[in-house]
Order: sequence, then C-alpha cells, then structure tokens
Amino acid sequence: MERFDTIVVGAGIAGLTTARLLTAAGQHAVVLEARDRVGGRVWTDRSDGRVTDLGASWIHGVDGSPVAAAAHAFGMPTVEFTVGGYQADSRPIAYAGPDGQLLDPEATRRFVEDVRAVDAALAPVIAASAPDATYRDVTEAALAQQHWSADRVERVREHLAHRSEEQYGVTIAGLAAHGLDDDAIDGDEVVFPQGYDALATHLAEGLDVRLGSVVQRVVWSASGNVVSVGETTFAADAVVVTVPVGVLQSDAFVIEPDLPAAHRAALGRLRMNAFEKVVLRFPTRFWAPADGSDVYGIRQLGPEGRWWHSWYDLTRLDGEPTLLTFAAGPAAHGIRGWSVEQVTASVLEQLRRLYGDVPEPTSVHVTAWQDDPFARGSYAYMTPGSRTSDHDDLAVPVGGVLHLAGEATWTEDPATVTAAMCSGERAAGAVLGRPVALEFPELSR
Repeated sequence: MERFDTIVVGAGIAGLTTARLLTAAGQHAVVLEARDRVGGRVWTDRSDGRVTDLGASWIHGVDGSPVAAAAHAFGMPTVEFTVGGYQADSRPIAYAGPDGQLLDPEATRRFVEDVRAVDAALAPVIAASAPDATYRDVTEAALAQQHWSADRVERVREHLAHRSEEQYGVTIAGLAAHGLDDDAIDGDEVVFPQGYDALATHLAEGLDVRLGSVVQRVVWSASGNVVSVGETTFAADAVVVTVPVGVLQSDAFVIEPDLPAAHRAALGRLRMNAFEKVVLRFPTRFWAPADGSDVYGIRQLGPEGRWWHSWYDLTRLDGEPTLLTFAAGPAAHGIRGWSVEQVTASVLEQLRRLYGDVPEPTSVHVTAWQDDPFARGSYAYMTPGSRTSDHDDLAVPVGGVLHLAGEATWTEDPATVTAAMCSGERAAGAVLGRPVALEFPELSR
C-alpha cells in the first residue's frame, strides 16, 4: 500500500489545480486518473491533423478569470468569440424566420427587443418564485406580462426554451427557476485555436499522475483514508474527490461511510445533463453574409429549429470554414446511438433549408459524453427544488479528511472550467488549513 499526504481522485482541471497547489506547499500528493490522459472534460482531438475541442471550449468572460490568467501564464493563444449566455445579440447573429428566410435588420431588432423585454421581467419573477418552480414556470409568467400576439410570444418562448437547453442541456421544464442565475459574462469570451487541453497539460507538469487508475472505492475516517483501484490500495491523510456528479451518483463509485445527509441532499438535487457537440468543417464558408459583414452565429426560429437551431462560426480559429452546433437536451437524447452519418444528415437538412446548395462537410466530429463512464454527461444542472447553495454545500469538508471539488461544487459560476479551477483552489486550501490560489512565479523567471 502506497502512502501519501493527499490522494486526489481525477485529473481534470479541479484535480490538477488541487494537486499543483498541494505539491507546491510541500505535500506528497498523487492524482489517480481513470482515463489515459489528463484534462477530464477538457479534451482536444488532433487525430485528423486539426484541433477540435470536444469538451470545454470557452473562457466565459476573461475579466478577473483565474483560467484566463493561467492561460496567459502558459502562453496559450486565444481568439475572442463572445456568444455565451445564449445571447440574442451582443455579437453579430443572423436570424432566419420560421419560413427559412433570413430576417432583415429591422425584424431582427424587433425580435431582440422582445427577448430583452422578457429578460427584464424575468428577474423579479424568479426572485418571487416558489422553491420547486421550473424555468418554464417563470418564463411563462414573464411572457404573460407582455400582452403580445400569439406568434410573437411563441418566437420568444422558443428562444427561452433553447436557452435552457443550450446553456444546461436540459428542457425548460426540467431546470430550476433559478438554474440560470449564474448566467452572466464578465468581459469578452475567448476560445483556443491550439486547443484547450494545453491548460491541463501545463497544470500536470511535475505532478505524480497515475493514468488508467479507475477508482472504485474511497474509505474515509479520522485515522486515515484508503482508496481502491482494482486490487491496489493507496492510503493518505486526506482525499480530494473531483469526479463529476454523474460518477458520484453511480454505483461504480463508492464512498464509505456514506456522505453526510446534507451532502446527499445537495447531490440528489443535481443531475448531469445531455449535451453534445457537432463540429462540421466545409470546403466553403457558404453562410457568409453577401455584404461581407461578420457573423458569429446563425439561428433559425420556428418549429424546424426544434433540434438544430443555432450554429456558431468557428472559422476565426484557423481559417478553415467551420460550424459548431449543439445537440442539447432533447436533441442529445434523440441522437444517442446515431452514427456520425445520421447526425450529419440531420444537421445538413436544416442548413440546406436555410442556404440551399450546401456542400458535404469535409470532416465531422460528434461527441458522446452521455455514454462516457467517467463523465456520464457534460456538466451538472439544478433540478426544480434545488437551492443555489447546493453547489457549495457539496464542498463542505467531511470529517476533516474528505473533500469534494469540481465544477458542480462552485456556486458563483458552476458548469465551467473556471468553477473547476476555483473549487480546486478551495479544496487545496481546506487540506492545508489556509487559503491558497494558483500563481505562476516560476514562469516569470
């Protein structure tokens, strides 16, 4: 049995951040990672000579972001691409109406103003909502205040439903009324033309990371902790568990004794979502506006956009014409088990409805995070009846020796890499008994 000061379970951003800080403080720490790579849900594919982020893609707001600071310290190039929060405008977005025809600037302006009006009405409605209210409940109440025509209401209703799906991979009726309370962007958003995985690679440098180590059991007590990987056991004074909510809730990962009641209650009100990426590269940028203006995204309104309603122009990353769309919520469930060819045909049907003669893509990537046994979804969301404090409640140290970290354990900006990194800093501080944060003085020497 190998012995350590601290065992960290999971080599995602939360786990690597924790281990880096503990190691810098002089601890003997090990990271046990089930996969054959570091990064967890930060995963960049380079198999075809291209760079494709299959997991996390964005820093959602660089102002004051520790992830932005780390990326800068590691010399990771970024490209501005601000489209988060399922914004109605902010950056150039081309809208197509239910008939498949692109809206003119005036029609677009009217639609955006309608979305803004409902958003303004939403805040007080959410604040006054019942504990078990859904996002659909509060959006319907906000829509009812507008006294619009049925068609006008329906267009904004669709937008709000797609917002829930695209932000959290769940239907509008399945998300807590306050499930989007954190939906704010501070500063520009950026993406990584050379891949987000460089963040994990740099964080892992110098750490003792054991790949291919599938942890099945964590046994904790005041006298010591034992972590089991198959027939191999590891012992430590402290354990930091950073696996996703879906793994924590599964029978494949056992914590003994069971988590305290408050932790179990908070965990029981969270779920992993259904959210997949579809990245399509084309020989031409057929969606480019005829007047030469820029476009960050394309959205179609109406029932045809039930699944495929939004595409984002990633051409700026490397110059190759590329669109990203999401199979989110119902769409992710619907395509589960489909071949890449089936998904491609379904997406192209809608693009050809809008643009006519659309060429076949030169490459397509479709993710399957729902079927990943070490993720069981893309990230966590709040079910009706949940509380905003559930995130932080999960991170309360257990017996002074067991700590949970990861994107789902951070209240201010859950479901992001920023949340994962901040939770890792908090966990390391809890182990050490003092606040700590990532710094990179060694890179400035």
